[in-house]
Amino acid sequence: MIQQHDDMPKGELQQLLNGEMVTHQTSELFANKKVVLFAVPGAFTPTCSAAHLPGYVVSVDELKAKGVDEIICLSVNDAFVMQAWGESQNAENIMMLADGDGSYTKTLGLSMDTGGFGGIRSQRYAMIIDNGIVTSLHVEAAKSFEVSKAEVILDNL
Repeated sequence: MIQQHDDMPKGELQQLLNGEMVTHQTSELFANKKVVLFAVPGAFTPTCSAAHLPGYVVSVDELKAKGVDEIICLSVNDAFVMQAWGESQNAENIMMLADGDGSYTKTLGLSMDTGGFGGIRSQRYAMIIDNGIVTSLHVEAAKSFEVSKAEVILDNL
């Protein structure tokens, strides 16, 4: 599993942007900037939609005021689902990225098998990445939502 002080691994993530599928190289996403990356087990799921993403939506200005250049929400869903979920949550200031096959999540060591829920999904977590290096990592215990909240990340910036 990725740890604090590790370099973010190379990989690709997708985003539907203005009707076009864009593939982002993580080496470019995290280079020369401070990024808050948080991941959810699934778009449109209860905790993710009621608390996790909304917490970041309302905290965008505070995060940016503390020097965050980009806020990224990641899920093992497709880019179409991530765009629709972002639109439904007024997350226009958050980059909604898809790890469609879960390969990047597996590379991070933060995948979990949810069986009938959706198969391979991401664990719930948040991290602060400074110029490609993880400076703060907060992985939730199973079925928990405490350490990856926007408020916790704000306190760690």
